[in-house]
Amino acid sequence: MKFICTALIVSMALSAQSQITGASSHLNIGDNLAIEGYDPVSYFNGKKPVKGNTDYQYDHMGATYRFANSGNMDSFKANPEKYMPVYGGWCAYAMGATGDKVEVDPETFKIIDDKLYLFYNFFFNNTLKDWNKDEASLKQKADKNWRMLISE
Repeated sequence: MKFICTALIVSMALSAQSQITGASSHLNIGDNLAIEGYDPVSYFNGKKPVKGNTDYQYDHMGATYRFANSGNMDSFKANPEKYMPVYGGWCAYAMGATGDKVEVDPETFKIIDDKLYLFYNFFFNNTLKDWNKDEASLKQKADKNWRMLISE
């Protein structure tokens, strides 16, 4: 019985690690920089995104995150999953509508259930507005599409 429990725990840990590795290979990062250098904690603290500082940066899952101050960096280090953008930082609307990885405007965002969602907002096309019209359905589809993407 002890062997079965140990095997189950190891299997669950490997599965979780596989999902993390799969997700990290799909992060929206340019030159390994997440959220175009915006401080992920600032979306929650000040309700407004703030550019991070190169003096405060931290590498997590293959991406470099920048922070406005050491307190924000410490908060992120303590619980990165709380602050990392959903869907690897790709446009939430596009992930729900088509399952595609589409660039975002880091200043176009929404906090849902204490999670950060980012959206495309260029060339007179703000996808946050479309997301808000059908959020429940799009979120469900985006969750499914993201799970399929990271399991490939």
